[in-house]
Amino acid sequence: MKTKAVRLYGKNDLRLEEFELPPIQEDEILARVVSDSICMSSYKVSQQGAKHKRVPDNIHEKPVIIGHEFSGEILDVGGKWQGKFKAGDKFSIQPALNYKGTLDAPGYSFRYIGGDATYIIIPNEVMEMECLLAYTGEGFFPASLSEPMSCIIGAFHASYHIKNGTYIHEMGIKEGGNLAILAGAGPMGLGAIDYAIHCDRKPGLMIVTDIDDDRLNRATSLFTPEKAAEHGVKLKFVNTAQLDDPTTYLMDLTNNQGFDDVFVFAAVKPVVEQGDQILGKDGCLNFFAGPTNPEFKAEMNFYNVHYAFTHLIGTSGGNTDDMRESLDLMSKGVINPAMMITHVGGLDAVVDTTKNLPNIPGGKKLIYTNISLPLFALMDLPQLGKEDVFFKGLHKIVSENAYIWNLEAEQYILQNGNVI
Repeated sequence: MKTKAVRLYGKNDLRLEEFELPPIQEDEILARVVSDSICMSSYKVSQQGAKHKRVPDNIHEKPVIIGHEFSGEILDVGGKWQGKFKAGDKFSIQPALNYKGTLDAPGYSFRYIGGDATYIIIPNEVMEMECLLAYTGEGFFPASLSEPMSCIIGAFHASYHIKNGTYIHEMGIKEGGNLAILAGAGPMGLGAIDYAIHCDRKPGLMIVTDIDDDRLNRATSLFTPEKAAEHGVKLKFVNTAQLDDPTTYLMDLTNNQGFDDVFVFAAVKPVVEQGDQILGKDGCLNFFAGPTNPEFKAEMNFYNVHYAFTHLIGTSGGNTDDMRESLDLMSKGVINPAMMITHVGGLDAVVDTTKNLPNIPGGKKLIYTNISLPLFALMDLPQLGKEDVFFKGLHKIVSENAYIWNLEAEQYILQNGNVI
C-alpha cells in the first residue's frame, strides 16, 4: 500500500513524499490516519534533526515520519493482536512508549508510523506497552487532542507537596491552594485552565499570565471568571507586560503568601525565574515548556529551597493513564480541548507549518491528513468565505459555534475537502 507522509531527513529537512509501505507482520497493525495536531515538539524535532534525543542517527538514510498527536481508523490487524483489535476501530496513540527504557516514540523514531501520514504501520511495541488506545467518541480530532491534554494532566499529577515533619510526597497540585500558570494563554495553557477548573483537585485561586492581549482576551472569553467561580475557582488573567513590578503584583494577589503551584509554559529565562520568585512555602515549580536550546538555564533561589522547601519538577508528556483520563473527560463532556484549535489545514500544509510554528500566532494547528488544504485561521473564515464556496460553507458551521472547531466542521472537511 502506498502512503503519503511528511518525513524528517535531517535538521530543517522535512519532505512530503509518497512511498510504499511494506506488508504488515504478524505483530503489526495497518491503519489510516485521519487527524493530527501539530506540536511545538515537532518544530523542535525539525530544528534539531538527529541531535534530538528521540530521533535516530541515520535519518538521512532511513527518514522517520513526524507527528505524534494523531487519531485514525484501524484497517488490518496482524494475527498476534486480532483478539484485541479489529478493522474499523478508531484509535488514539500515547507516543511516550517507554519501551525497554528507550525514548523511541511514534512521530520521532519510526519509519512507518507518525501522525503526518495517510496510512501507517503500527509496530508491536505500541501494543505491547498498551499505548494503542481505543476511542469510541464521535469524530477524530478530539482523540488527536487527547495526547496534548494528557501532557497537561500528567503535569498536574506530577506536582507534589510535603506535609510538615514528614518525607512523604503528596502527589498533585495543592487542593484549594494558589496556582499560577505563567505564559498560559497559548493552546497548552488553555488546556491547563480547562483541566484546573474541572478536575477533581482544584485550586482555590488561579492566576494566568501572558504578555499578549489578543491571547488573553480569547482566554477570558473562553473561561470567564464567573464560570470558574461556579466550580469554586477564583480566576484572574494578568498581562505582566503592562506591570512595572509583576512579581510584587502577583505576590500581592496571594496576600504575600506566594503560590503553592507554578506552571511555566514558556522556556524563557525571566519567566522561569519569575516562577521561582513567586513560590510560597513548599511551593512546586513545574517547568512544563520544553526548550529548544539544550543549554537553556535559569537561576533559582536556593535559600528558599533550603528554608522554604520550594522545589522544581519537569514533565515531558503524560503516560497512558493520563491519556485514558483525557479521553474519559472528553467523552463525558467535562473538558473541551477543541478550544485549543485556531488553525486547520491539510497534509500539504504540514512542512511549512511545522518549520514556522513559533511565528504563526494562535493555538493548535489541526491537520486532516488525507486532505489537501492550505493552513487557515478559523478567524479568517469570514473573509475566506467571501472568496471561496468551500470556505463559505465551513464559515457558516464554525461561526454558529463561536468559532470553536466541532464535529460538524470536521465532517464537512472530510466530505467536501480535496483528497490529497
